Amino acid sequence: MNALLDRPTLLDVPEVAGLDLPKTPPTPDWLDTIGQATVTAAELRTMPVQPREALLAKWFLQADLGFIFAPRGVGKTWLTMLIARAIAEGSQAGQWKASKPRRVLYVDGEMALDLTKQRDLALAPQPSENLLYLHHEVVFERTGMVLNLTAPLVQEALVQHALANRVEVIFLDNLSCLFSGVKENDADSWEQILPWLLQLRRRRIAVVFVAHAGRNGFMRGTSRREDAAVWILSLSEPAALTEAASGARFVARFTKCRNTPSEDAPTLEWHFQRDGTDGVRVSCNPADQLAVFRSWIEDGLETCGDIASEMGISKGSVSKLAKRAQKAGWLAHKGRRYVLTSPEGQRQPYAD
Repeated sequence: MNALLDRPTLLDVPEVAGLDLPKTPPTPDWLDTIGQATVTAAELRTMPVQPREALLAKWFLQADLGFIFAPRGVGKTWLTMLIARAIAEGSQAGQWKASKPRRVLYVDGEMALDLTKQRDLALAPQPSENLLYLHHEVVFERTGMVLNLTAPLVQEALVQHALANRVEVIFLDNLSCLFSGVKENDADSWEQILPWLLQLRRRRIAVVFVAHAGRNGFMRGTSRREDAAVWILSLSEPAALTEAASGARFVARFTKCRNTPSEDAPTLEWHFQRDGTDGVRVSCNPADQLAVFRSWIEDGLETCGDIASEMGISKGSVSKLAKRAQKAGWLAHKGRRYVLTSPEGQRQPYAD
């Protein structure tokens, strides 16, 4: 019995020379950190700060967080892949010109691999060396792993992968498929993603989310994730779309754009149409102003001044559009407010 009691415990084990035991990391001195990082207004004015470069046109800059959203089947992946390729090649997407070629990573969590391959070929006959694809099917086929960016380990791995490959822009297609376990309508769930996005921003890596629209036509899920967004691009079917129209045809409209005035980010109508071979023809033209006017009312704007500000036009131009809408029978004036008066003038619910 005494022999058992005399046996050494873990606390009695002598130190072994050369054994590298894990050490507790030092606690950061946040008081000192905050003190070092606080600058006066005078210091800020003289501090050398590298301006963020434009990636595409004037509305998309380095380190931006952007969203492209639309109902299912409208064409958001077509447009997103076109934008990704334009930035990778330093070319043009419609009226939007890229400043120079940059490394781009396109992460796909939903589309079938053969469709991704077909669309990449349709957009350009030659592959771009700057455009990288991380596809959920390839991940599973080669490793047996499932790509879920909700996991902190996967988030950190993607950051390191982007840095190692000098990636400047990451496209995430799409939000619901790549972030399993995140409750879309729960604002607190976004905290699982936001710190990672801020880490990428500090490294000047831009991130673009592709997201679905809900039944009301707005981006599905909590509005909290829109707070950190620099720009949000909404895609919707044009008012004059007919069943005979082929391909993907939609109107792209900025519902938020911090980088540039409204006149430098106009609403555009896009049409992606197969050319009879493996390619696709892409056309892009200014959208019909009356349709844009109606879209802003559908989004909740009610006054002439607010709509003029968002559309980048004068109040007089808005008043003329309102008179056209009243003559068409789908708009009424109630005091200073514009009100939709017929089902034809209201946003129709989309099937999820």
